[in-house]
Amino acid sequence: MRTHKGLLALGAAALLLAGCGSGQIGGTGGQTDPNNKNLALITGQRGEPFYVSIECAAQQEAAAQGYQLNVQAPEKFEQAEQSQILGGIVAGKPGSVIIAPTDDKALAAPLQQAKGNGIQVVEVDTALEDRSIAVTSLSSDNYAGGQLAAQTLAQLLGGKPGSVLALNTKAGTSTTDERAKGFEEEIAKHPNLKLLPTQYTENEPATAAQIVSSTLAANPDLVGVFGTNLNTGEGAGTALSNAGKSGQVQLVGFDASPKQVDDLRNGRVQALIAQNPGKIGQEGVKRAIAAIKGQPVERETKTEMISITRDNLDQQAQYFYKSQC
Repeated sequence: MRTHKGLLALGAAALLLAGCGSGQIGGTGGQTDPNNKNLALITGQRGEPFYVSIECAAQQEAAAQGYQLNVQAPEKFEQAEQSQILGGIVAGKPGSVIIAPTDDKALAAPLQQAKGNGIQVVEVDTALEDRSIAVTSLSSDNYAGGQLAAQTLAQLLGGKPGSVLALNTKAGTSTTDERAKGFEEEIAKHPNLKLLPTQYTENEPATAAQIVSSTLAANPDLVGVFGTNLNTGEGAGTALSNAGKSGQVQLVGFDASPKQVDDLRNGRVQALIAQNPGKIGQEGVKRAIAAIKGQPVERETKTEMISITRDNLDQQAQYFYKSQC
């Protein structure tokens, strides 16, 4: 198989973004007991490898610094259950809540309440639209990740013309919205590729599979699919495999779960755009502790993204996600 040297260069360029922040320094919110040793982490979905990887790194860092970390998550990436979890966490008055908000607007009110109670709010992965609530935000450079996905897909296609589909999750999810936006704007630079309307899967693999199946039927010239997160990529891979189109329709997924990596090895997926969740989890705890102590923290930091293909798979194992700690 030919080596995609261009993809390696793109990945190397993306690595230069590692740790680059906005340069802004956040305040530390309400009055917080600097001796509070209790932290809480609320991820976006229980058992999802990306969030498991954040959790593992966060637990390790908290223990190393002598803090207790209470980890909870909703069964699905869903705002109502996460809000209920948050309410219980706030009642326990931890020094900081480290959270991946499942909605960039609906979680603002309960997190504002947490801030008002002297709890430092740290955003990981996703973020609120209202930037006045959290003391700091850590996430992947999701717009750049979407661009990298489009560049990767274009190189995999090698100039072949046809239609391209982007699958988003839920409207109002800051991360996947940015990925879709970056992908759409970058793919527009390739006149041989026709971008179909972006569709939403509600973060359900089965829904993603149904959409891809119907798109294949309606658009026989479909040459590429971009799944903006783990569930959309897995669902798209299932649909393409069932239709006998694996490898004929190039699939670029997002995230490097154990299943996604296996799918890349066996040809159901042609490329993955991986994040660095361990770094996000570790740094989230460090900043939560700094905020509790009243120390300044950087307001926003974007971590690196990397394009993984079968050609460079073994060299990028550090980016593979965990299914358990």
